[in-house]
Amino acid sequence: MPSSDQQDRPESLLTVVIAFGANLLVAIAKSIAALISGSASMVAEAAHSWADTGNEIFLLVAERRGSRKRDTAHPLGYGRETYIWSMFAAFGLFTAGAIVSIYHGISELGETGPAEDVLLNYIVLALSFCLEGTSFLQAYRQAHGAATKRKVPVLRHVLQSSNPTLRAVFAEDAAALIGLVVAFLGVFLHQITGLAVFDAIGSIAIGVLLGVVAIILIDRNRRFLLGESTSPELENAVLVELLGRSQIERVTYLHLEFVGPSRVYLVAAVDLTGNETEEHVAVRLRDVEKSLEDSPYIEEAVLTLSYPGDASLEPTSDEVPEVVRDGTASDVAAGGAGTLRTD
Repeated sequence: MPSSDQQDRPESLLTVVIAFGANLLVAIAKSIAALISGSASMVAEAAHSWADTGNEIFLLVAERRGSRKRDTAHPLGYGRETYIWSMFAAFGLFTAGAIVSIYHGISELGETGPAEDVLLNYIVLALSFCLEGTSFLQAYRQAHGAATKRKVPVLRHVLQSSNPTLRAVFAEDAAALIGLVVAFLGVFLHQITGLAVFDAIGSIAIGVLLGVVAIILIDRNRRFLLGESTSPELENAVLVELLGRSQIERVTYLHLEFVGPSRVYLVAAVDLTGNETEEHVAVRLRDVEKSLEDSPYIEEAVLTLSYPGDASLEPTSDEVPEVVRDGTASDVAAGGAGTLRTD
């Protein structure tokens, strides 16, 4: 079974590196255009791109620190650190991008006079659209491949995925493309009407857009840090996996909690086949736990014996998604902490 970490993390790293390079070039170009033209929309776009560039550094740190193996000090690994650094990136987008853009736009509302050096603005906006589009296509390609395997829309996968770096790059690049269109409209309307208010409104609109995206990213990382229900398809797939083992007769309790991208903490109450002594049962339970932990998407498995009167959990379907069979659990991982019970 291929390793989820081996498959998913290099692609996520590539996505972040491409986004960093594109944002850095775009930020420099927009800053030059903003200084020369004085356009409020271009200032907002420059702030946006510098915020995105800084955020990619946070995401690179997130990828590096979150991929460390678990040790005695952190028995469930370092995966949750990915969400912490991704949240730092979202806060950066909100402060350096949204607040600066809105503040500058408001301060420019009273400005008058014709637009200057609009040709330079248009050239920079077009170049930026190409570079941001390249970065977005990489993020979209990664998300689309996973969403296709899960048979869900791309946007739903991005919002639900346990991979925060993919979500951050996808959202930031999508916002960047929309922001470029808004900036173009602001500059164009300023040019043809001679009213600088359109340029200022463009800056404010870009700031509001960045604020909305940042709040969504902050909330998603918060949910994964606190714990959120896993997707029914993943819970069902794990239940099918447990019941498919010859050592397990039934399952009465199943708890799954994400401890990082593509990594889950599994707790289950099971009945083992046969009728052995307590010592032998303990050994068999530990053998099953170790076998489960060989999976690339299970950080730790803890099994206990079921109470005799507890109701058995039944799968909603015997079908195991392709991504679970292949071990690329990050593709099907669509939630945080969750418990499957028969209440």
